[in-house]
Parts: sequence; structure tokens; C-alpha cells
Amino acid sequence: MNPRTNGSMNQILVTCLLMICLSIDGCGDSQETEVPRELLIYCGITMIRPMSDIAAIIEEQEDCKIIITKGGSGNLLKSLRANQVGDLYLPGSDSYIVTCLDEGLIAAESDTVFVGHNKAAMMVPKGNPKGITADLDNLTREDLYVVIGNPNSGSIGKETKKVLERKGIFEAVQQNARSLTTDSKDLFLTLKHEEADLVVNWFAVSTWPENEPYLDVLAIDERYAHKQRLVLGLLKTSKYPGIARKFMQYAASDEGKALFSKYGLYNVI
Repeated sequence: MNPRTNGSMNQILVTCLLMICLSIDGCGDSQETEVPRELLIYCGITMIRPMSDIAAIIEEQEDCKIIITKGGSGNLLKSLRANQVGDLYLPGSDSYIVTCLDEGLIAAESDTVFVGHNKAAMMVPKGNPKGITADLDNLTREDLYVVIGNPNSGSIGKETKKVLERKGIFEAVQQNARSLTTDSKDLFLTLKHEEADLVVNWFAVSTWPENEPYLDVLAIDERYAHKQRLVLGLLKTSKYPGIARKFMQYAASDEGKALFSKYGLYNVI
């Protein structure tokens, strides 16, 4: 065979092999890795446990990743306003959901579901060493180290303000309080670290096994502390509304309600 002819055939063969290789997935540097579907949920601290349990279930069912950012409900609202990203929002009171509806962050009431209840309660160190009674007026006592939530940062602070305004003592308690905290977690830590004699916090916090050794609950009269509806809302910025709605459906189902009950967010006192 002519050497030139043999060389030409070899070049053709090599070219064909390269074309076949490039046509097969994975044979080139241009291969693209599929980006996993990812949901972002804004969640008040008190509800993080049932929401995390549900997230694990939905991640497995829908082959997706769910990120939950937690914090005071007011601070979370500021974040989702500023960032304009995210799929779901669960604050500690439905008043924040009303705000989202008014501002167009959630399109309509049909994009919300009820999942449980919250209720404010007074709490003292375990054993109630100072013998404090369940009278809200104790929050005005100058001999007690009182700590309450900041009404501008979290749902418990906002609810505490409403409770005390119904009683007519908000200003007096605010002046008497040694400090204002951002959320329910910090309120619990003040009791755990013996930095307060009396706080107002969400009842659910008292039901968690790791918290029980550090506090006792003093129930607030229902005339002042009302049950707060927990409502989960679908944000207009959701990239995966289909998956987000499946999360909502599960949270509102009997199985979901059982998880919220497990963490003290249904049978509140």
C-alpha cells in the first residue's frame, strides 16, 4: 500500500474516533454537572425542630436539598425583604404572614397553611427558688432580674409586648427589664446560665427534654396570652413552588401535625 494512502487513512480513522468520543457524555471537558434543586426556608427558632424533621422527609421524597435559616421572626422578615430569595417562611406568629400578604411577599392566602400554635408563658429557674407566682405584675418587681424579648427582632418579643399591653403594664415592665434579647433561644439561655429570675418565652421551649432541667413554667392567664397561629407561607420568590407546596402539604397533614405536637407546638397551655 502507498505510504501516503496509509497515512491519509490513519488521519481519517483518528478524526472519526475523536468525533465519536466527543458525542458521548463524559468524553470532554465541556461536560456540565447537574445542579441539585435547592429550597431555602426562613424559620423562627422555636419551630426549627419539626421543620427540620419534615425537611429530611421531603429531601428524600423529592431528591432535593433544603436549607433552613433560623432566627427571630422579625429579623428573618427583614432578610427575605432585602434578599428577595427563598421559598417558604414560618414565623412564630401569623401577624408576620399578614405583613407578607400586605407587602406582596406572599401572593395570596391560598399560598399559606396552618401548622400549629404558639403561646407565651412566664418561666423561672428550676424549682422556682424565689417563689414567684403566675401574676404578670411580678414582671414589674424591682427585686427580680427580669428579661424579655425585643419586640423589634423576634416573635416572642412582639407577643410579649401585646400580652403586657393587654394587662396595661408594658411600659413599666420595659423599664424594669434588665435586658432585651433577640429570640427564644437567648431567653432560655438566661435561665440556664442563672442570669435571670423571670422571663417571658414561648411555651414550646419548656417541653424540650434538654431544657426541662433548667426551668419551670408559670402559665399566663388566657385573657392576656392568646394562642398564636403558626402559618407557613409560600414566598413569591420561590424557584421550586411545586416542591415547596409538597412541603406545605406534609406540614399541614396529620403526620406533620404530629411532629409539631411532639415539640410542644399544638398542646399549649
